[in-house]
Amino acid sequence: MSGPLVKRVAGVLYPDSEEERFAWVVEEASRLWGAPDLVGDAVPFDLTDYYRDIAPRLLRRFVCFAGLVDAGGLPDWKLASCALEARSRAPRAVNVDPGYVDGARLVLASTKDHAHRVWLRDGVYAEVTLRFRFGRWQSFDYTFPDFREGRYDGFLSEARRLWLVETGRGKRRRTRGGRPPQRSDVG
Repeated sequence: MSGPLVKRVAGVLYPDSEEERFAWVVEEASRLWGAPDLVGDAVPFDLTDYYRDIAPRLLRRFVCFAGLVDAGGLPDWKLASCALEARSRAPRAVNVDPGYVDGARLVLASTKDHAHRVWLRDGVYAEVTLRFRFGRWQSFDYTFPDFREGRYDGFLSEARRLWLVETGRGKRRRTRGGRPPQRSDVG
């Protein structure tokens, strides 16, 4: 049995003075997950010092990978990203958070348990970080501050648009009456 088809994404935290670290992550992740079809802008990660073990000043960028994949692979993506982090240097030089976007949500994987995360397997949990509702991304009380501020909404909306196109779930044309087109509307 397979899961729903989603757009795989990864959020990458890296030192703000080491753009080559991001390039290395994209290259390594591409070997695992295929070529990216969307790369987000670098955004300062400055609302928490949770990842200060990496560097005092960090940037976060998102990458969306081409094609649709089975959401059931999320634990494997997280385990692969942990191995990638370990290869970045000791102590780690990057943080890679894989997840996915579909029409309704951004889901991220974590190895840290909290009340709002759901156990998957092999020490990996899933978190619905944001939901897409009423035409915009919405946060939850547990959502990290940078996501809550909407710093990645443009990227996530484009990834969601790609998902809609690739699944054929884009907006349907409407006729003047506001109803979906009918066979009788076609020439």
